[in-house]
Amino acid sequence: MPEHLRALIVILALACIVFAFARRPATDLIPYSDFTRRRNLWLTLLVLAFLSHSFWLYAALASIVLTIGRQRERNPLALFFILLFLIPPASLQIPGLGLINYLFTLDHVRLLTLLILLPAFFMLRKQAGTLPFGRTWPDKLLTLHIVLSALLHLRETTLTDTLRQMLYLFTDVFLPYYVASRALKQLNEFKDAMLAFALAAMVLALIGIFEYSRHWLLYSSLIDVMGLNWGMSNYLGRGGSLRASASTGQAIVLGYVISVAIGFYLFLHAGVRSRLQQRLGALLLVAGLFSTLSRGPWVGAALIITVFIATGRNAVKRVMLLGLAGVLAIPLLSIIPGGNKLIDLLPYIGTIEKGNITYREDLFTNSIIVIKRNPLLGSIDFLSTPEMQSMIQGEGIIDIVNTYLIVALKSGLIGLALFAGFFIAIALGIYKSFRTFQDKDDETLRLGRALLATLAGVLLTITTVSSISVIPVVYWSVAGLGVAYIQMVRNLRSSRATHPATR
Repeated sequence: MPEHLRALIVILALACIVFAFARRPATDLIPYSDFTRRRNLWLTLLVLAFLSHSFWLYAALASIVLTIGRQRERNPLALFFILLFLIPPASLQIPGLGLINYLFTLDHVRLLTLLILLPAFFMLRKQAGTLPFGRTWPDKLLTLHIVLSALLHLRETTLTDTLRQMLYLFTDVFLPYYVASRALKQLNEFKDAMLAFALAAMVLALIGIFEYSRHWLLYSSLIDVMGLNWGMSNYLGRGGSLRASASTGQAIVLGYVISVAIGFYLFLHAGVRSRLQQRLGALLLVAGLFSTLSRGPWVGAALIITVFIATGRNAVKRVMLLGLAGVLAIPLLSIIPGGNKLIDLLPYIGTIEKGNITYREDLFTNSIIVIKRNPLLGSIDFLSTPEMQSMIQGEGIIDIVNTYLIVALKSGLIGLALFAGFFIAIALGIYKSFRTFQDKDDETLRLGRALLATLAGVLLTITTVSSISVIPVVYWSVAGLGVAYIQMVRNLRSSRATHPATR
């Protein structure tokens, strides 16, 4: 049997286990019909992807299935989230029919964006209750970021390619943010979307555990069968073990996705009636996070949990207990089988691949030197500078494993200020919003804590990785959720002020 068919059988089996386990707790949060419809769409599209033997055939069939499927969908963002990690986002160029080299590149994520988020964009624009774009500070900062990015492309490429890049900015940046920030207006809609993301991540987590234990990357054969070229999805090890990547193509990306799901789960788990199912869901995500052997997402997940606890009831006491548990865990690990290996893998104190830390330190130092030469708007030839050339690795590449650095190198301190300012404005807005609630157990407050914690973890994790694979679409979406939350709280406060009897 061909490898991709064997992989399909395994992925289907693992996914069905997760969906079967999740059926009852999911229906504590959303209608059963929504759960089953999305699950069936996920399974159908997966089979089509593996059996099509062509990305173009898969794209055509997926377009038909999703056009029909979205007609019954109440929450387009939830549909987008649950399908986001279905297959790797490897791309192909759409031919230019002899007029230009090619029209634009298409991958699974961009296909979902065009089929789900674009129709949602037009629908939301027509709705009377939708906040017009440009009314919030994040809207303004994102607009400036997009405009600056588009203009800076002109200095390094042709007009045709700049137009192509503008299309990507619209599909890959604007649409995820816009739909996430405008589609969710009620608490149950947040639960719906965040559960969809968490479910998709749980499937990835179980696949990651399988890949780690069996030393088999399940999606690598799909890339070849579909005729795609992708520089990712390579076999990478650490400490003698395979680093799982699932459909994300890279272990650190998988870890990043699961850490975001952990942030969402901190909010969702309280709505699940069964304590056992709550704990099993958390255990699955943690085990999946471990299977990546990616220290950046580990630290990001730790920050997510810390921020969530620090913004809740008895914050000081609980944070101190968390810190104490972390300190006591180290000597405990040293006396249990396999514990020393885990200690060696830990960031800051571990001994495995310390050269990665040195590389990141040198990258930061050299990048600062390059940025100082073109501080305002960056440069197009930063990779050819002596400082960057000295960072070439054994694979012959310069791996700028820091999203903030690459933003500053490409678009200068102005670009970095717009990029960072966008997220900071949202974080401050979330914090100010949930601080208005007096009851620490309020469900809306808990949602704000989870979103702030998740955003903090994302912003920390991207200091350890560039914006590859699904990383950017996730952080633009998380940012959009933050804006939607701020607006929901504002509307809630306005409603209570207008109708005080409802308090």
